[in-house]
Amino acid sequence: MTRMHGIIFAYGKCPKLQTLVEQRVADSIPYAARYRIVDFTISNMVNAGVTDVGIILQDKYQSMLDHLGSGKDWDLSRKHGGLRLLPSVPKIDPSREFRGKMEALAAIESYVQRIRQEYVVLANGALICNMPLGDVLEEHIRSGADITCVCAPGGDGKTTSYLMDEDGTITDVVSRGEVRGGCDALEVYIISKKLLLELIAECDGHNEYSFHRAVLQGMKNRLKLHAYVFRGYAARIMSVDNYYKRSMELLRAEVRADLFLPERPIRTKDRSDASTYYGPGSTCVNSLVSDGCIIEGQVEDSIIFRGVRVEKGAKVCGCIVMQDTVIRAGATLKYAIADKNVTITENRMLMGHSNYPLAISKFSIV
Repeated sequence: MTRMHGIIFAYGKCPKLQTLVEQRVADSIPYAARYRIVDFTISNMVNAGVTDVGIILQDKYQSMLDHLGSGKDWDLSRKHGGLRLLPSVPKIDPSREFRGKMEALAAIESYVQRIRQEYVVLANGALICNMPLGDVLEEHIRSGADITCVCAPGGDGKTTSYLMDEDGTITDVVSRGEVRGGCDALEVYIISKKLLLELIAECDGHNEYSFHRAVLQGMKNRLKLHAYVFRGYAARIMSVDNYYKRSMELLRAEVRADLFLPERPIRTKDRSDASTYYGPGSTCVNSLVSDGCIIEGQVEDSIIFRGVRVEKGAKVCGCIVMQDTVIRAGATLKYAIADKNVTITENRMLMGHSNYPLAISKFSIV
């Protein structure tokens, strides 16, 4: 049995994601032509030998339930352990959202108590990277840290930043402030089950709900915090513009090579589509096109998900077109994000900008 148990936080509103989160949480947004964002976090855990994963849900989780199912596509459908979906609400006021990670963990305290493993990896589901969590655990044990915090070089002030000494011990935790020489938090932590239960009880008893403020900042002089610096490709999705730019980066071969490693595969739900059909006279340039599509028009610099149809005479440029969307004959779509099951009618022209992409809601007929 592996020494790690995974807990993923898949809740919370992200208003800057606009139409992309009208009917789903950020973690289940489609990404890279066939995946959901949460696939990366789950796959990172599975590739490290984690066999038990709990996902904390609160609102708009039907999309997540449909995608994950029993967890068999990630080898997490098991009689004992495996994937556990944890729809939960705050203890104090069930009518509102969780205020922070510690409050969310307090709501599933009984689940944490039943964890069989010695260590727990806590992670946000809306993180895109291919991370060697086994190496993170080894460094956590070697360093003797109470909590190991995974971070990336940066310190740009957009997220929590860490300052550390030469040994990797975190000396300061800064929220929303540019830190020279600091590293950006990736919201991935390794902690022992014993300490996690102690922190849940202490924070719950003092009405402390924020992991950053109550634990990382409030206890930094009491706990040994260690930083693991991850130097691979990492993206956190927080806005429509951010999602578009990070998606377009996938058209670069070096980004795909960093994310999709043969030794650490990214798993997703299997749809078993047929191969994509390219009609006579169709063109497809510098694009990612998944299985099950029918391409009869022109596609350029775009990401096309499974089951998309681009009819003859239609033009798609600089777009993200999600599952089962139809671009009718003569239509033009540029710099847009078309959600699932969208229909762009004949001869319609829709154009955004590379710095301000047009987002089209799920099931829309335009």
